[in-house]
Amino acid sequence: MAGSKLFFLSAISALTSVVAAATTEKVVYCNETLAACPEDKPCCSQYGVCGSGSYCLGGCNPRYSHNITACMPMPVCKDFQTVFSNYSGDLQSQYTYLGDAEKHDWIYEGYTMDYDKEDALVLAMPKNSGGTVLSSTRYVWYGKVGARLKTSHDAGVVTAFIMFSSVQDEIDYEYVGNNLTQVQTNYYFEGVQNWTHSTNVSTTDTFDNYHLYEVDWHEDHIDWLIDGEVSRTLLKNSTFNATSGEYMFPQTPARIQISIWPGGNATNPVGTRSWAGGEINWDSSDIQDYGYYYALLQGVNVTCYDPPAGTVKNGSVSYEYISSENFTQNYVAITNGTTVMGSADDTGYNPEDGKSSSSSSSSSSSSPAASKSTQKGSSSTDKSSSTESGLKVATGSSSVSSAKQSGFVQNINSASSSATGKSSATSTGSSATSTGGAAGLSYAPISNNGLMHIAMGLFGAAFAFLY
Repeated sequence: MAGSKLFFLSAISALTSVVAAATTEKVVYCNETLAACPEDKPCCSQYGVCGSGSYCLGGCNPRYSHNITACMPMPVCKDFQTVFSNYSGDLQSQYTYLGDAEKHDWIYEGYTMDYDKEDALVLAMPKNSGGTVLSSTRYVWYGKVGARLKTSHDAGVVTAFIMFSSVQDEIDYEYVGNNLTQVQTNYYFEGVQNWTHSTNVSTTDTFDNYHLYEVDWHEDHIDWLIDGEVSRTLLKNSTFNATSGEYMFPQTPARIQISIWPGGNATNPVGTRSWAGGEINWDSSDIQDYGYYYALLQGVNVTCYDPPAGTVKNGSVSYEYISSENFTQNYVAITNGTTVMGSADDTGYNPEDGKSSSSSSSSSSSSPAASKSTQKGSSSTDKSSSTESGLKVATGSSSVSSAKQSGFVQNINSASSSATGKSSATSTGSSATSTGGAAGLSYAPISNNGLMHIAMGLFGAAFAFLY
């Protein structure tokens, strides 16, 4: 076995050297304190990193991109319901998704698997990983969104259900794992980190019990509901800022995001770890029994409301920002702009350049059928064993994390190798990678945005093999 490991690591080292030698691109960051993205990497991703392809899709921030047309248009809201029973094979990796919301309702990065006993989707966070983020492909521009879920637990483990716009308007439910009877509700306007907006609401144990959490988002107010009861109301009029003359109220098209992430990771700032209930225990009973922390998601319902009166309408397919100076609701239009790229090298400038060259390969590797077959195979033929609970136990070394900008909004910039996080609202200016993995977990494959992703995937493979 030792010889096999040494051989494996030698192979990894050789392959990594080849990739590293071929990789000369420098990571370029984008946020309010830095310059906008350059023309050759025009899109500012949700995690504050410049690039093309997936960087130009969900979460692409027009404020810090090369210009507002670099980001792809955002798919318009449509009423839908998802029941996450035997659903993991229908998920699409964020890094192979090309923007067709007609084919995929949800994309993910991280680790997912089916939990048949409760007809739920597992969002998992293996030891020393950055966790999992599930994102809707469509945007909601006012509407009612509900998620039926069980949170994770233990100090440092954070579960989240949020609405997050490309310009970082945000409506949150956050669940800190060491306080299972208090749910945090919060909101932000354009990423402004105002910590005074948070309000706790009480409920029964969020780890042991499924609850229906809903955001009822109107143009003039927001209601947060738990199991059909309003627990908090925010009036838009109460958010007026006399200095800026703006309502600091979430008001732009937003994706739904549900996640589990290590707020208490040792690499996070002290304030973040304190808020998350303390440093995370990577040798907890969940890690020992299963190989991962987890949250369970049974379903999501979306009901769309009408756009604001006076909205510019030149179509019915997508939302687009129409001003580079103002990113409030008055500067969002509904158009027929395509949301689909031809290849992972395209941007909003040239969304169909790769269509002809990728048509044959996409039919074999990116089709829903192919994706489902591949992911089903990874979760049904892995080295895992079942427990009485029905959750799979990670016993093998077949899962490798994606090489991604691990993170999202409330400081998911956290992982075992490197991270510099912020405790809320935005995770700009840093990136992280998630290493290790657990058999039995579907995973987002290698990112389409550079050879360095391959190198990080190989490091992850080495870590998983040795663990």
